Amino acid sequence: MPLHPEAQALLDALAEMGSPPFECMTVPQARQATAAFLDLQPPAEEVGTVSDRAIPGPGGDIPVRIYVPSGEKVRGVLLYFHGGGWVIGDLETVDRPCRSIANAADVVVVSVDYRLAPEHRQPAAFEDCYAATTWVAEHAEELNVDPSRLAVGGDSAGGHLAAAVSLHARDHGGPAIAFQLLIYPVTDFAFTTPSHAENGEGYLLQRATMQWFWAHYLGATDPDKDQTVFPARAATFADLPPAFVATAEFDPLRDEGEAYAESLRAAGVEVTSTRYDGMIHGFLWTLGATPSGARMVDDGVAALRSALER
Repeated sequence: MPLHPEAQALLDALAEMGSPPFECMTVPQARQATAAFLDLQPPAEEVGTVSDRAIPGPGGDIPVRIYVPSGEKVRGVLLYFHGGGWVIGDLETVDRPCRSIANAADVVVVSVDYRLAPEHRQPAAFEDCYAATTWVAEHAEELNVDPSRLAVGGDSAGGHLAAAVSLHARDHGGPAIAFQLLIYPVTDFAFTTPSHAENGEGYLLQRATMQWFWAHYLGATDPDKDQTVFPARAATFADLPPAFVATAEFDPLRDEGEAYAESLRAAGVEVTSTRYDGMIHGFLWTLGATPSGARMVDDGVAALRSALER
């Protein structure tokens, strides 16, 4: 189908503003520009409580933000890792989406402010996310959540980190993860897919943008088949948690996300994979301007609730 009118209007407005793509900015400029996404989001929902704290991590304390829904029944806990190519994004960027997920799914959401590249290249972001997941499992009683109902999720690079945490937890004795919420995830270092060719320019996230992000994240390293860096290259996808994988039609990452979902499915993992036609990468951050994309949140929440109710 053609580009959704809401997505087209958003791209037209950004073009009129004359904002350069991230790959034409310095890292500080890109981080400052990310704050503009807050103006593209719907109003923040009220939740039961929101608290900021620091938890121990391999490189020092990790800031987290904990959202507790106001409902009487809490179904579980979701570790949420923000997107931004491992370079941009923070707790504020995904504050409103985390509030919405906490309320709609009746889950405690723990949003993780992991270390960013290029100051902290891989595997720093992964190490922080895995440490935070382990901490939540070990402090489930303090958080008043059931550790058997622990999920991980994120958007874009955050979806990549959630997939990496799930793979590592499977192979290293836990913690047990009940579900993966993967929103247009990065899964591989590959630029030859049809979606990269079709959507590599003009749709907010560009092929050159992903190359810029990867260059900052990897530096001079060549991890090759490290599944915490390239989840799509895992030796096996068996025995991973059920997953919801969302992709956007006009997204260069579309095909690698869908291929990852198929790899999970072929290995016997329960997967719901949905392509959101007409949408562009990053629409979770722009639901005020692209409200039709909220269906993705509804679908993901439904899958999350179902998995945690088992």
